Amino acid sequence: MRLATLAILAILLSSALAHAAPGSMTTVSSFGSNPGALAMYEYIPANLGTNRPLVVVMHGCTQSAAAMVTAGWNKLADQYKFAVVYPQQQSANNPVECFNWAGEYGDTANLVRGQGENQSVIQMVDTAIAANALDRTQVYIVGFSAGAAFTSVMLATWPDRFAAGSIMEGVSYRCATSVSGAYSCQSPGVTKTAAAWGDLVRAASTTTTFPRVQIWEGTKDTTVVPANQPELVKQWTNVHGIAETPTSSDTIGTTKHEQYKAGATTVVETFLVTDMTHAIAYDASDPACPTGAAQYFEDHKICGTLRAAQFFGLAPTITGGGGIDAPPAVAFLTPSSGDTVSGAITIVVAASDDSAVTGVDVTVDGVALASDAVAPYQFAWDASAPGAHQLVATAHDDTGHTATAMATVTVPTPGGGGSGSGSGSAGGIDTGSGATGPGALPGCSLDAGGGGAGLAPLAGILAVAFRSGRRRRANLARR
Repeated sequence: MRLATLAILAILLSSALAHAAPGSMTTVSSFGSNPGALAMYEYIPANLGTNRPLVVVMHGCTQSAAAMVTAGWNKLADQYKFAVVYPQQQSANNPVECFNWAGEYGDTANLVRGQGENQSVIQMVDTAIAANALDRTQVYIVGFSAGAAFTSVMLATWPDRFAAGSIMEGVSYRCATSVSGAYSCQSPGVTKTAAAWGDLVRAASTTTTFPRVQIWEGTKDTTVVPANQPELVKQWTNVHGIAETPTSSDTIGTTKHEQYKAGATTVVETFLVTDMTHAIAYDASDPACPTGAAQYFEDHKICGTLRAAQFFGLAPTITGGGGIDAPPAVAFLTPSSGDTVSGAITIVVAASDDSAVTGVDVTVDGVALASDAVAPYQFAWDASAPGAHQLVATAHDDTGHTATAMATVTVPTPGGGGSGSGSGSAGGIDTGSGATGPGALPGCSLDAGGGGAGLAPLAGILAVAFRSGRRRRANLARR
C-alpha cells in the first residue's frame, strides 16, 4: 500500500512539474493517450487564481505554436488572467504541419468525436483544467488557416466543451474529407444549403446546444477564398436556428462587420477585411492591440485577437471605433525627433482616442510649456537656447488614461549653421525612435506573403500533403 501511494505521488509530482511555470510558455509532455500524436504547449500567467478561463490557439500550415505567440494571446492572458494552450502539429502527421481537418487519405478519424487529433486537443484541455483549476464552462478556441479549419472540427465535434470559437481564414466542418476535396473547398469553395451544412454539425455529436462562432476573412485571400465565409455563416446560423440574414451590419474602418443574434445574444459574428490576404488582422496604431508584425499578420487597422477576446467575453467591450477603453494615441507632427530648429516655432501634436481626448500638455526639458484642449494641438516655443532639448507631449482622455510621446530636437549655436525651423516629416506622423510609450504610433511595412519563396506555396496547402506509405503505416500503427 505504501509503495502504491508513493507511486501515485510520484506520478502527480511529475505531472505538476511538466506544466508551465507562471509567466512562461512550457511544453506539457504528458496529457493522456494522445491518439493524434500532437505536441502541447501552455502559457500560465503569474497569479492566475482559480476558476479562470482557457483559450486554445491553433496554428496554420508551416507554422508552430511559437509562431502564434505573435498573435498576442499571452499578453492578453497576463492582462485579463486566463490560461492559453497551444496544440502543435508534427511533421510525422503532416509534412507541412497542417492540422488534418479533412482527414487523412480517406481516414476521417480526426473528424469524429473522440478520435485522432480532436481527441488529443480535448485531452490537452482536460489536462490544463485539472492542473490549473480552470473553469470548464469558460473554454474558447481560435485558429488561423488550417488551425481555423480544425477549429471548425473542434466546435462541431465537441460543442459541449467550448463556449465560443473564432475561425480566422477557415472553412466549414466537413467541407472536405479527402485531399482533392480539400483543395476544392479552399478554392473555389463548396456550396451547400444551410440545412445540409447544419446537418453535418448536428451529426457530429448528440449535443443540442452549440457554441457562439466568430468568422474572419480577407477580400484578397486566394488560399481560402472569401466564398467560404458565407458557407460558414450558413452552417452556424442553421445549427443555432436563426436566419442567414444579419441582424446588424456596420463598417469598422474598411472592415465589414455583421452580427447574427438569437434573441439579444450574438451567436455568429463576421468580419470581412478589405484588401487582406491570407492573414490575421491587427492594428499597429492601437495600443490595446497585442499583436505584432510577422508573416501571416497584416495591419488593417482592426485587431483580430482583441476582437476575438471581446467576443469570448475575456476583454472589455469596445467603447468606440478603436480599442477597449484604451489610452489615447499621441505623436509629434512637427518638429520630428532629430530635427534642428531655431527661433519662434509652433509645436504641433496629433492625438486620438477610442472615446475622446480632453487635452494635451507639452513640456520642454521637464518644464511645462503649455496645454491645449482643442485640436489641432499647437504650442508656441521660443527655440533660442542652444543644445539638445527633449519635448514630451502627454495626451489625456475622458476616462482618465494618459499616453506620452517624446521628441529630441537640437537648437544650433548662433553662427553654427542649421536648418532653421524643423521640417520633420512634412505633416506625417512621427514614427521614429523618439516616439515611445503606449501612445506611440509605430510604423509597419508587413508583407504577409514574405519569407522564403519556397515557403509561400507550402503555406497555401491547408490540405494534408502526401507522405510515403511507410510513414503513414508507421503513424497508424503508433495510434
